Amino acid sequence: MIFNPYPYQQYCIDSITYNRAVGLFLDMGLGKTVITLTAVHELRYNRWEVSKPLIIAPKKVAEATWTTEAAKWDHLKMMRIVPVLGTVQQRLRALATPADAYVINRENVQWLVEHFKNSWPFDMVILDESSSFKNPSSKRFKAMKLVRSRIKRIVELTGTPSSNGLEDLWAQIYLLDEGARLGKTMGAYRDRYFIPGKRNRTTIFSYTPKDGSFDMIKQAISDICISMKAEDYLTLPDVIFNDIPVALDAAAAKAYSQLENDLLLQVDENMITAQSAGVLTGKLLQLCNGAIYDEDRNAVKIHDCKVGAFLELVEQLNGQHALVFYNFQHDRDRLLEALSKYSLRVRVYSQAKDEVDWNNGEIDILLAHPASCGYGLNLQQGGYNAVWFGLTWSLEQYEQANKRLHRQGQEHPVVIHHLVVQSGMDAAVLEALTGKADMQNALMDALRVRINKLRS
Repeated sequence: MIFNPYPYQQYCIDSITYNRAVGLFLDMGLGKTVITLTAVHELRYNRWEVSKPLIIAPKKVAEATWTTEAAKWDHLKMMRIVPVLGTVQQRLRALATPADAYVINRENVQWLVEHFKNSWPFDMVILDESSSFKNPSSKRFKAMKLVRSRIKRIVELTGTPSSNGLEDLWAQIYLLDEGARLGKTMGAYRDRYFIPGKRNRTTIFSYTPKDGSFDMIKQAISDICISMKAEDYLTLPDVIFNDIPVALDAAAAKAYSQLENDLLLQVDENMITAQSAGVLTGKLLQLCNGAIYDEDRNAVKIHDCKVGAFLELVEQLNGQHALVFYNFQHDRDRLLEALSKYSLRVRVYSQAKDEVDWNNGEIDILLAHPASCGYGLNLQQGGYNAVWFGLTWSLEQYEQANKRLHRQGQEHPVVIHHLVVQSGMDAAVLEALTGKADMQNALMDALRVRINKLRS
C-alpha cells in the first residue's frame, strides 16, 4: 500500500526528523505507528543519523503491531523489525539479530538496561504509550532514567498523556528533556504547580493543581510536544453510548447489600486510603458482575443477572459482531460457559492471529481484557459494537479500548454498550468515566457517600 501522508502526518514526521526529543500526544487512530516508522526510515537510510532504534511498547503491541504496520506500507516493507520477546535466551538471540529496529515490551525494560549496563547500544528510543512511564517510582521509569543520557533521540507516543491529571506529565516530560522544563524532581514539580489535597497527619493522598497551572505547564512543554485530536483531522463515524441497566434479583441484591455493609463499615471514612479503596471497590465490582474471589482465589458464583442481560444484548445484536471487555478472570470464564450453548464463534483475545481473524469476520464474539488489547490494535474492520461487561476505574484503559473500533477506517457508527448494575458500584464507575473525573478522587468520594448512607 502506498503511503500518502495527510498534512498533519507529514508535520509529525518532520517533527521527529528535525528534533532530538518530541512527544506526539496524538489521539487514537491518527496513525502514530506509520508516522514514527516513516521518520525512522528517513533518519536511518536517508540521513544516517540513527543506527539502532529501540521501540518500547505494551506486550501485545510489541508482538504484532509494529511488524504488521511495517509490512503494510510499500515504503517500509524492506524494514526488518525484530521483536525482543519470550525467554531470556530468545531475547538474547533477537538482540543478536541484525535489524532496522528492535521492539521490546515495557515489562522487560529493566532487564534490558541491566543486560547492557554501560554499553547501552540504542541511539534512538520510541516509547509507544509513554503514559505507562508516568509513575516516577516505577522500575521501568528508573531504568530509562539511568540510560537517558546515552540516548540521542527519543520519541514518546500516546493519546492519553494525563488521563489521571497533570501529575502524570512530569515523568514523561523528564524522559524527553531530563527535567529542563518541569523540574528535576517530582517534588519540585508538585511544589511549583500543585497544592496538597486529601491528607492525614503523615501522608498526602492527592494534589490539586494551582490556578493557572494547566496553562503554565502547557506553555512550558509546547515546544517539545505535539497534541492533536482525531476530530480535528479525520471524519470519523459517531459514537453512540448505550447504558443497559441490570437489575439484581432479590438474593443477589441481599448479597450485595450485605457485602457492602460488611466491607465499608470496617473502614472509617477518614481513614480510607487509595489502597483500601481499591480493594473495597474491587470486591463490589466483582459482585456486580456475578461472582467474587474468596481468600483462596477461588471464584464463588453469586448470581447470573448480568450474564443474562449480556445474552439478551447478544440476541438483540442479531448477528452483529461484538468486542466484549471483561474485568476479572471469573467474568471471562462465566461468559465463555454461557456462550458455549450458542452456535457462535467465540474467542478470547491472546495473540496477533486473533486480530487478523476478527478483522476478516471470522469471530462473532471477541472477549478481551482492556489492559491486554487496549493499545495499538486495529479492530475497526471486524465490527462496531463494544460491550463493557465489567467496567474499569482506569480512564486511560477505557478510552484506549473503545478506540480499537472507533478509529480511521471504521465505516459504521460505533456503539459502546455498558452493562450497569443500578445503585451499585458500576454506576459510580460509569459516572466517573463519563465525567472524566480524577479517578482516585472519584473512587474515594463514591466510598464516602456510601459510608454516609449506611451510617445514616
